Amino acid sequence: MELMSRAETVPDQEARIAFLRQPQVYPEKPAHIETIETHMSWVFLTPQHAFKLKKPVRYDYLDFSTVAARQMNCAEELRLNQRLAPGVYLDILPLALDSDGGMRLGGQGEIIDWLVMMRRLPAERMLDDLIRKRMLEPMDMHAVAEMLARFYRESIPIGIGGEEYRRQYEYKVRINQDTLADPAYGLPAELVGAVHQAQRQFLMHAPELLEHRAMDGRIIEGHGDLRPEHICVESLPVIFDRLEFNRSFRIIDPADELAFLAMECERLGAPQVEPELFGAYRRFTGDYPAPRLVSFYKAQRACLRARLAIWHLRDLERSSWPRWRAVAGEYLRLAESYQEKF
Repeated sequence: MELMSRAETVPDQEARIAFLRQPQVYPEKPAHIETIETHMSWVFLTPQHAFKLKKPVRYDYLDFSTVAARQMNCAEELRLNQRLAPGVYLDILPLALDSDGGMRLGGQGEIIDWLVMMRRLPAERMLDDLIRKRMLEPMDMHAVAEMLARFYRESIPIGIGGEEYRRQYEYKVRINQDTLADPAYGLPAELVGAVHQAQRQFLMHAPELLEHRAMDGRIIEGHGDLRPEHICVESLPVIFDRLEFNRSFRIIDPADELAFLAMECERLGAPQVEPELFGAYRRFTGDYPAPRLVSFYKAQRACLRARLAIWHLRDLERSSWPRWRAVAGEYLRLAESYQEKF
């Protein structure tokens, strides 16, 4: 998934970032602006709001390289997140040039970019933060689990053949191993080989567990990136950052998506999340995914997260490599811990 192009017009991205860092740009006129950079976006935080600017990049799985593409993806992000994050995604705003060449957020003139405007969520109520601080209450997780279960129950099944669905996982396992086995990354070769061999054996000896999920109409359009950092535990839970840039990433078995969230919570120290998630899912949907399948999903997702972690070595300074190599190794050991269960 290499970067394929980076296109920008005058004023360039750096000028836009400098402009958006100025407090006077925003209607509430805050005392200061907090800025967060992610792999694909810049986020500018005022006390009440968050404004997300997508980077002008194109990869083989997304395209933000033009103003029109960024506008379309901003609009899609606003649309998709209304269901699980009501009242959070508020609008999309143009960044425009006035007649004198000055930039205006939400102003008239030549539109040079678009931003998503959101209600700012309390950082101390994020699920990952609550788990790390050992502050997650059982009733909080119960509310999250029920919200997700209702969402899956109301989702329309996506038609896909059983063999096609199984082959998708054969491909995912192969891609994960091909990346993680690259000697340049310095990961333990024996561990990489063992965890992926176990997943291939599962696919070979129990293909029906995957194929029946598709044949039974269990594949739906889900969240696409269901991680603890995308869940805010307020009085009404907010599940945000539903993946907008590639629909195929949202076409998923709810059991896979819940297994992903359970795996990430377990990694942070909250194994009690899994029975809460799947208990609510079974009550609301009447669907009982096989425990062996759930363990396979968790292992495959852990390897995917290892792959995404090790990719940081491509882009970051060598001084940061040990951190990301350690994260990848942690995910691989987590994947190994699931092997005996499938």
